[in-house]
Amino acid sequence: MSAFGQSSLYQTGTTKSLDENFELYQKELFGASKYEFEKLKFLEADTEPKIMADLYHALSAMKVEDPAASDLVYYFIRKYPDHPTTNHAAHMLGNFFFDQRNYREAIPAFQKVNLNRVDFEQGSEVNFKIGYAYFQLKDQSNAQRYFNAVKSQPNQYKADAHYYAGFIYLEQENYQQAIIDFQEADKSSFYANKVPYMLAGAYYKQGMYTELINYAEPVLANRRNLDRREEIHLYLAEAYFEKRDFAKAASNYDAFVNARRGELSRAQIYKAGIAQFEIQNFQRATDYFKVVAGDSDEIGQVSSYYLGHAYLKLNNPQFASNSFNTAFKANANTNIKEDALINYAKVNLERGSFQEAVNALDNYLINYPNGRYAREAEGLLTDALINTSNYLRAIELIEKMPSKSERIRAAYQKITFFQGIVYYRDKRFDLAPTYFDKSIATPADRDLVLEAMFWKGENFAAKGDLPQAIRAYETLQNQRPRNNHPFLIKSYYGLGYAYFNTEQYAKAEIQFRNYVDRRQLIEDRGNYDEALVRLGDTYYVQKKFPEAQSTFQKAISENNEFIDYALFRSGVVYNFQNRNNDAITQLNQLINNHPASLYLEDAIFQKAQINMEEVRYAEARDGFTRLINTRPNSPFVPFALEGRAVANFSQQNYDATIDDYKRILENHPNSSNAQAALVGLQEALSLQGRSAEFSQYASRYRSANPDNRSLQNLEFESAKSLYFSNSWDQSIRAFEEYLRNYPQAANRAEAVFFIAESHYRAGRSQNALDFFYQIDRERESPQRLRAVQRIASIELENRNFSKALPYLRESATNARNQIEKYESYSGLMQVHYEMTAFDSAIHYADRVIALGSVTGDAIPAAMLLKAKAYQKSNRVEDAEETLRDLINAYKTVHGAEGLFLLAESYHKRRSFAQSNDVIFDFSGPYSSYDYWYGRSFILLAENYIQLGEEFQARATLESIVERATHPEIKKMAQDKLSTLK
Repeated sequence: MSAFGQSSLYQTGTTKSLDENFELYQKELFGASKYEFEKLKFLEADTEPKIMADLYHALSAMKVEDPAASDLVYYFIRKYPDHPTTNHAAHMLGNFFFDQRNYREAIPAFQKVNLNRVDFEQGSEVNFKIGYAYFQLKDQSNAQRYFNAVKSQPNQYKADAHYYAGFIYLEQENYQQAIIDFQEADKSSFYANKVPYMLAGAYYKQGMYTELINYAEPVLANRRNLDRREEIHLYLAEAYFEKRDFAKAASNYDAFVNARRGELSRAQIYKAGIAQFEIQNFQRATDYFKVVAGDSDEIGQVSSYYLGHAYLKLNNPQFASNSFNTAFKANANTNIKEDALINYAKVNLERGSFQEAVNALDNYLINYPNGRYAREAEGLLTDALINTSNYLRAIELIEKMPSKSERIRAAYQKITFFQGIVYYRDKRFDLAPTYFDKSIATPADRDLVLEAMFWKGENFAAKGDLPQAIRAYETLQNQRPRNNHPFLIKSYYGLGYAYFNTEQYAKAEIQFRNYVDRRQLIEDRGNYDEALVRLGDTYYVQKKFPEAQSTFQKAISENNEFIDYALFRSGVVYNFQNRNNDAITQLNQLINNHPASLYLEDAIFQKAQINMEEVRYAEARDGFTRLINTRPNSPFVPFALEGRAVANFSQQNYDATIDDYKRILENHPNSSNAQAALVGLQEALSLQGRSAEFSQYASRYRSANPDNRSLQNLEFESAKSLYFSNSWDQSIRAFEEYLRNYPQAANRAEAVFFIAESHYRAGRSQNALDFFYQIDRERESPQRLRAVQRIASIELENRNFSKALPYLRESATNARNQIEKYESYSGLMQVHYEMTAFDSAIHYADRVIALGSVTGDAIPAAMLLKAKAYQKSNRVEDAEETLRDLINAYKTVHGAEGLFLLAESYHKRRSFAQSNDVIFDFSGPYSSYDYWYGRSFILLAENYIQLGEEFQARATLESIVERATHPEIKKMAQDKLSTLK
């Protein structure tokens, strides 16, 4: 078609114009060719030049995208339907629309091509492009029809047709046919990287797992740049999972996840977790399970269950506990629910969270009385009940059981005994016997029966009900336990004291002797030292002086803990035996070697008295002087003054005699020896010719001791009786009446003290404080020291720390026994802590601790405050060491707070795992202290959040909200939980 002839008319004719125009077309000067072909409209119709001009005019218009081009082509096709170029025009028009992705117009254009007039290759192209156009227009049925036409014989578009046909079959879920097409398309190098993920998917959908594996594994190994490689890994993972090849399933799931190009479904995440679990890669299993665990559907429930087992394999029982609990709370799978509950109970039992274990096992037996684990649960419940610290709850659970196995009865005996001990320890003496009796009434263990009887006696003794204590101890002994039974031996000591304090000394002697005889033969000597000196006392009060002396000497030779007391009593016994030099030797050992002894005053006074008996007046005088000067607040002072006065009188030192008698009358006018002092003073003044001075002292004595002394004493004792019967307001009125009647009474200060004490005990601390300060201003008052102690205590309660401080210091200086020392040191400890003098607070905390268990909570309270002081001083290591010592030794509320503070300290140092370990290792015994126990577990949840374990945090907080009994803790947990949702 490059020329139409070479006639003589060519150079000036139509043919030359057509040739030139066609040259423009071939040179792709389509705008010019369109213009030139349009000029040839005058040509005669239906001639070959006219047809060519119309064709190339239309094609040129199409090339320059003239909006009328398609109409021109269609016009040409209609006008010349049988012309050989018509197929070419339709093909060109179809490609024009196809290239513009105008598939809707491309289809009718391609359909104008008469496939009977074109070769097979061109026909295959037209069919494919029509099929592809239908494919793009979502007309899958027509698309498939044309693709199938292309697939019948080899051609350029055969692979394309198989590929798109396979895609359609895949969408229609005709996986078998899709596989056939994709297998053909896969033979094409062009589709070698595109087909595999779809062919793998078709195999998977058909359940052809072996074929999938056999195809996909070499493809992944040998082909690079695969489309959606990660999805092939996912199909492989699913196939291997179905074939229970968990190792390869796990590696392919990981490959998909690591590609970070898609997300697993919840079911696939679960299966990935199972695969890792089955190959014992438990840490990786938890990474999958915790993503889907926690939801209430079956996948969430089962994932939580397996997550619990994975954490058990990782030796992480606290996470396992939360996971099993979450699985139990879901209801999708009843078998999993039951299994999760029993596993939750076991985990908590093993990690020492006995209360949680008890609740879970009780729940199991209620909901699954005939369950698969019912017998096991009953046995586990027994173990948990014995170990729980919430004994009252355990007792309630057992008492509600309709029938009790021997194992449960044995547990009940132990738990009721433990509850009795708790009440005894907490000084709730009225409640303890009930539980000791319950334990005794369930005699599964005879030794425990004896132990309960012993502690029942100890409880009554501590309460002061000695007759009941005696009956309890005697009941134990009447059971005739073996001679070396530890609680039989302990009962000798307790019963000995009960008899001793009820003045049944002969019976006390037998008990103490039994105790001493058995304790001295074993390594654990218990209270042997104290029992030995008490045995000596029983001999002494029965006037069995040789036996008493022998016993006290034994204590001395053994360097007994109470050697100072033994020395003093030995001296007294020697004195009764008229062996005064031996007596003084014993007393000197006490005085010289034990200057801090509580019996120092007694020894000094007793030695001075013996020297008086031996007419060694100078030595007696020196002894009395030493007592007066070193112990000015001692009750022995008025008698020491009298003794020294007599010694001075005997040495004719009358002025000194007069001074001592005057001091008695001035400072101790109500002392029992005041009248003797008045008589002695009269005699001494007379000898010195100073009789005129006597009258003023006689008058003073009469004022202090008027003639109606018997009535005065009666009124005073009556007021005291009201005080001691706890009738505080009546006592106050009685003492005020007494002071009005006897304004100069010698015991006025004591009466004021009783008024102050009555106000204090009635809860009117401020009224009491005014009276105590009144006594404090009377510097010589014998009641002043007691007033000072009370002022210190009240000002401390009022948080007037600067006012309390000097009184606490004075109380500590003049403390006469362990209790007074404890109260002073404890107060000083608190005051210095509140005044931010932390080093001083620590010092006094150590002094409280050194005193021992003066009260039940003395040591743990001091240790807690000491730890807080260390924290305030930024001495973190010292604080943590003190807190560890506290929680290891004391299961009190102080220990519960200490545990929280220790865990919080680790939390603040960002040692979150260590903080959690502390809570789980030590929290079990503190479950009854609901506030601090709850605070610790809220802190546990905060640690989980910091560790990225949000599932565990949520489970922990939900558990607190569900079970907490303290409203503040419940609210704190709810508030924290709301931040996670």
